[in-house]
Amino acid sequence: MTNIISIVNNQIKKAASKINIDKNTLSVLSKPMNEIKVNFPVKINNEIKMFSGYRVQHNNYLGPFKGGLRFHPNVSLKEVNALAQWMTYKCCVQDLPFGGAKGGINIDVNDYNEKEIEKISRSFTSSLYPYIGSNKDIPAPDMNTNSKIIDCMTDEYNYISGNNNLTSNMRSVFTGKSIDFGGSYVREESTGRGVALMVKEWASKLDYNLRGKNYIIQGFGNVGYHACEVLNSYGMNLIAIGDHSGYLYSKEGFNIFNIKDHVSKYKSLKNYDHGTEISKEEFFSTKCNIIIPSALQMQINKDIAENIDCDLIVEGANGPIDNEGESILEDKNIHIIPDILANSGGVLVSYYEWLQNKRDEYWEEKDIRDKFDEKMAKTFRKIYSLSVHQNCSLRDACYIYALRKLENNYKRKSIN
Repeated sequence: MTNIISIVNNQIKKAASKINIDKNTLSVLSKPMNEIKVNFPVKINNEIKMFSGYRVQHNNYLGPFKGGLRFHPNVSLKEVNALAQWMTYKCCVQDLPFGGAKGGINIDVNDYNEKEIEKISRSFTSSLYPYIGSNKDIPAPDMNTNSKIIDCMTDEYNYISGNNNLTSNMRSVFTGKSIDFGGSYVREESTGRGVALMVKEWASKLDYNLRGKNYIIQGFGNVGYHACEVLNSYGMNLIAIGDHSGYLYSKEGFNIFNIKDHVSKYKSLKNYDHGTEISKEEFFSTKCNIIIPSALQMQINKDIAENIDCDLIVEGANGPIDNEGESILEDKNIHIIPDILANSGGVLVSYYEWLQNKRDEYWEEKDIRDKFDEKMAKTFRKIYSLSVHQNCSLRDACYIYALRKLENNYKRKSIN
């Protein structure tokens, strides 16, 4: 069975084989710099419970480590190791002065109330305190974490540091905060908006008219909803949707605002009163123009890929396609906008937030959105041009660009 580490390694190896990359560079990048595991106690209902948390710091030669913290039952050292590697390459593709990291807690958030989640988050922050900082490692929200959790982590970090006031240096330790706590406008919508902008840029390059085209999306959280909002503004139609509770199909299409209201209230698509229930296999075999997997990794394997009938797949999630699945999709000439490009909007606005905190500035929402849209478009065009020049896929082009950037950096630092 394919594991997430093998997906990352295969992607890097495939791209590296197309160019002359120094073997020492690849050797350095093959292992994370630091793998941190913390076990910490939290008092829940008058009982001490032990939790396990992780932080993998992959590479920091371009700048401080950067990456999210997720709360999920599947969080493991192996998973966050792979995700940290992707963050290194994602930051490179966007030309950001960050390296890659990822972390999280092995926890089912549904088992705890809001106050208990805050206690767990604060204890996790205390355990990570020696390893993070505004010029060292800058965490952000990820799966099942949000601005409220990041706010309390920021507050805990500030408290441990012995500060009475939240200084610019303290605010910049975490990104993804609420606006009142030093967060940035556009951060919440950034990943999903970026996914949709990639579709627009791809369509422009191929002279592909998006109006009237059908798409399907797996996952309707923050990424999924904001991607749908922008795609619908292009005149596109959502005809199938799915999450952990099930999948639905509607030939006429779905009202995304009604879905958002339902998911906000019930935390899933379960019992949504529009559309026909279908299986996961039927969902991915739905004939459409564009598929956006924006849930978990390794969703499209060999069996799923064989039945996919679309023009484009946009990876809103990290690693949703395994090695065998990707090989089949390439043979079918289905275009793929890879995760390290498609969902890089989140870390881009995290960078904007970090800069604002560092400079004690607050940028206007419109200015951030305009800057964001321009940068996402510029990055896509850069990678697309490289893919044409190298006669390779967009994924290979992303890794080729990143590997060259990292190699040049190592040479300047006289590491090789």
